Amino acid sequence: MSRRFVLASASPRRRELLAAMGASFDVRPADIDEVGVAVGFLPEQGVLAVARAKASARRDGDVPVLAADTIVVLDGTVLGKPADDAESRAMLLALSGRTHRVYTAVCTRDGAGEHAALVESAVSMRVLGAAEIDAYVASGQGRDKAGSYGIQDDGFAPVAAIEGCYCNVMGLPLWTACHLLARVDAAPPVSPRATFTRCAVCPQARDD
Repeated sequence: MSRRFVLASASPRRRELLAAMGASFDVRPADIDEVGVAVGFLPEQGVLAVARAKASARRDGDVPVLAADTIVVLDGTVLGKPADDAESRAMLLALSGRTHRVYTAVCTRDGAGEHAALVESAVSMRVLGAAEIDAYVASGQGRDKAGSYGIQDDGFAPVAAIEGCYCNVMGLPLWTACHLLARVDAAPPVSPRATFTRCAVCPQARDD
């Protein structure tokens, strides 16, 4: 039987993805200075450092912890969660019609040690009109998302094409998360392949 673990994240997308696989977990977000932790690192290194810091902050003896951090990178610049509507609008205008990278670092930790991995996806955005950007910003859907958009937001549907893991762009690459959870005996009872059709054809797919 899989061990219950701590999810060190307040992200509703991560909760939904894990719950869909029947994972057993408690939500205990890690309160850390993410910007401060990532300072001085390249984007790919910084996102790993933040995920590790989150997992460490929620370490409690032998209880398994899962932490993750996601960033959007455009031309070497990290686009985090927008501070306000003006920044949200500016991010979407910058991403419109362009290809950017999404990195998610996933880390598990228990009393025996730590395991971490980094997943990268290339995301091409369609050209976004000013009016639809304004409507999306006003809806507030992008306020808590890196890059100020959600690939799963069907009403907006900002993504034209993706190369890599879809769930990574949502904030948690499920195949990688399941592999790392298995390292701490906390793998969900249902595999990504059996949970989401898209996971069966994901480049990160593994044998069940």
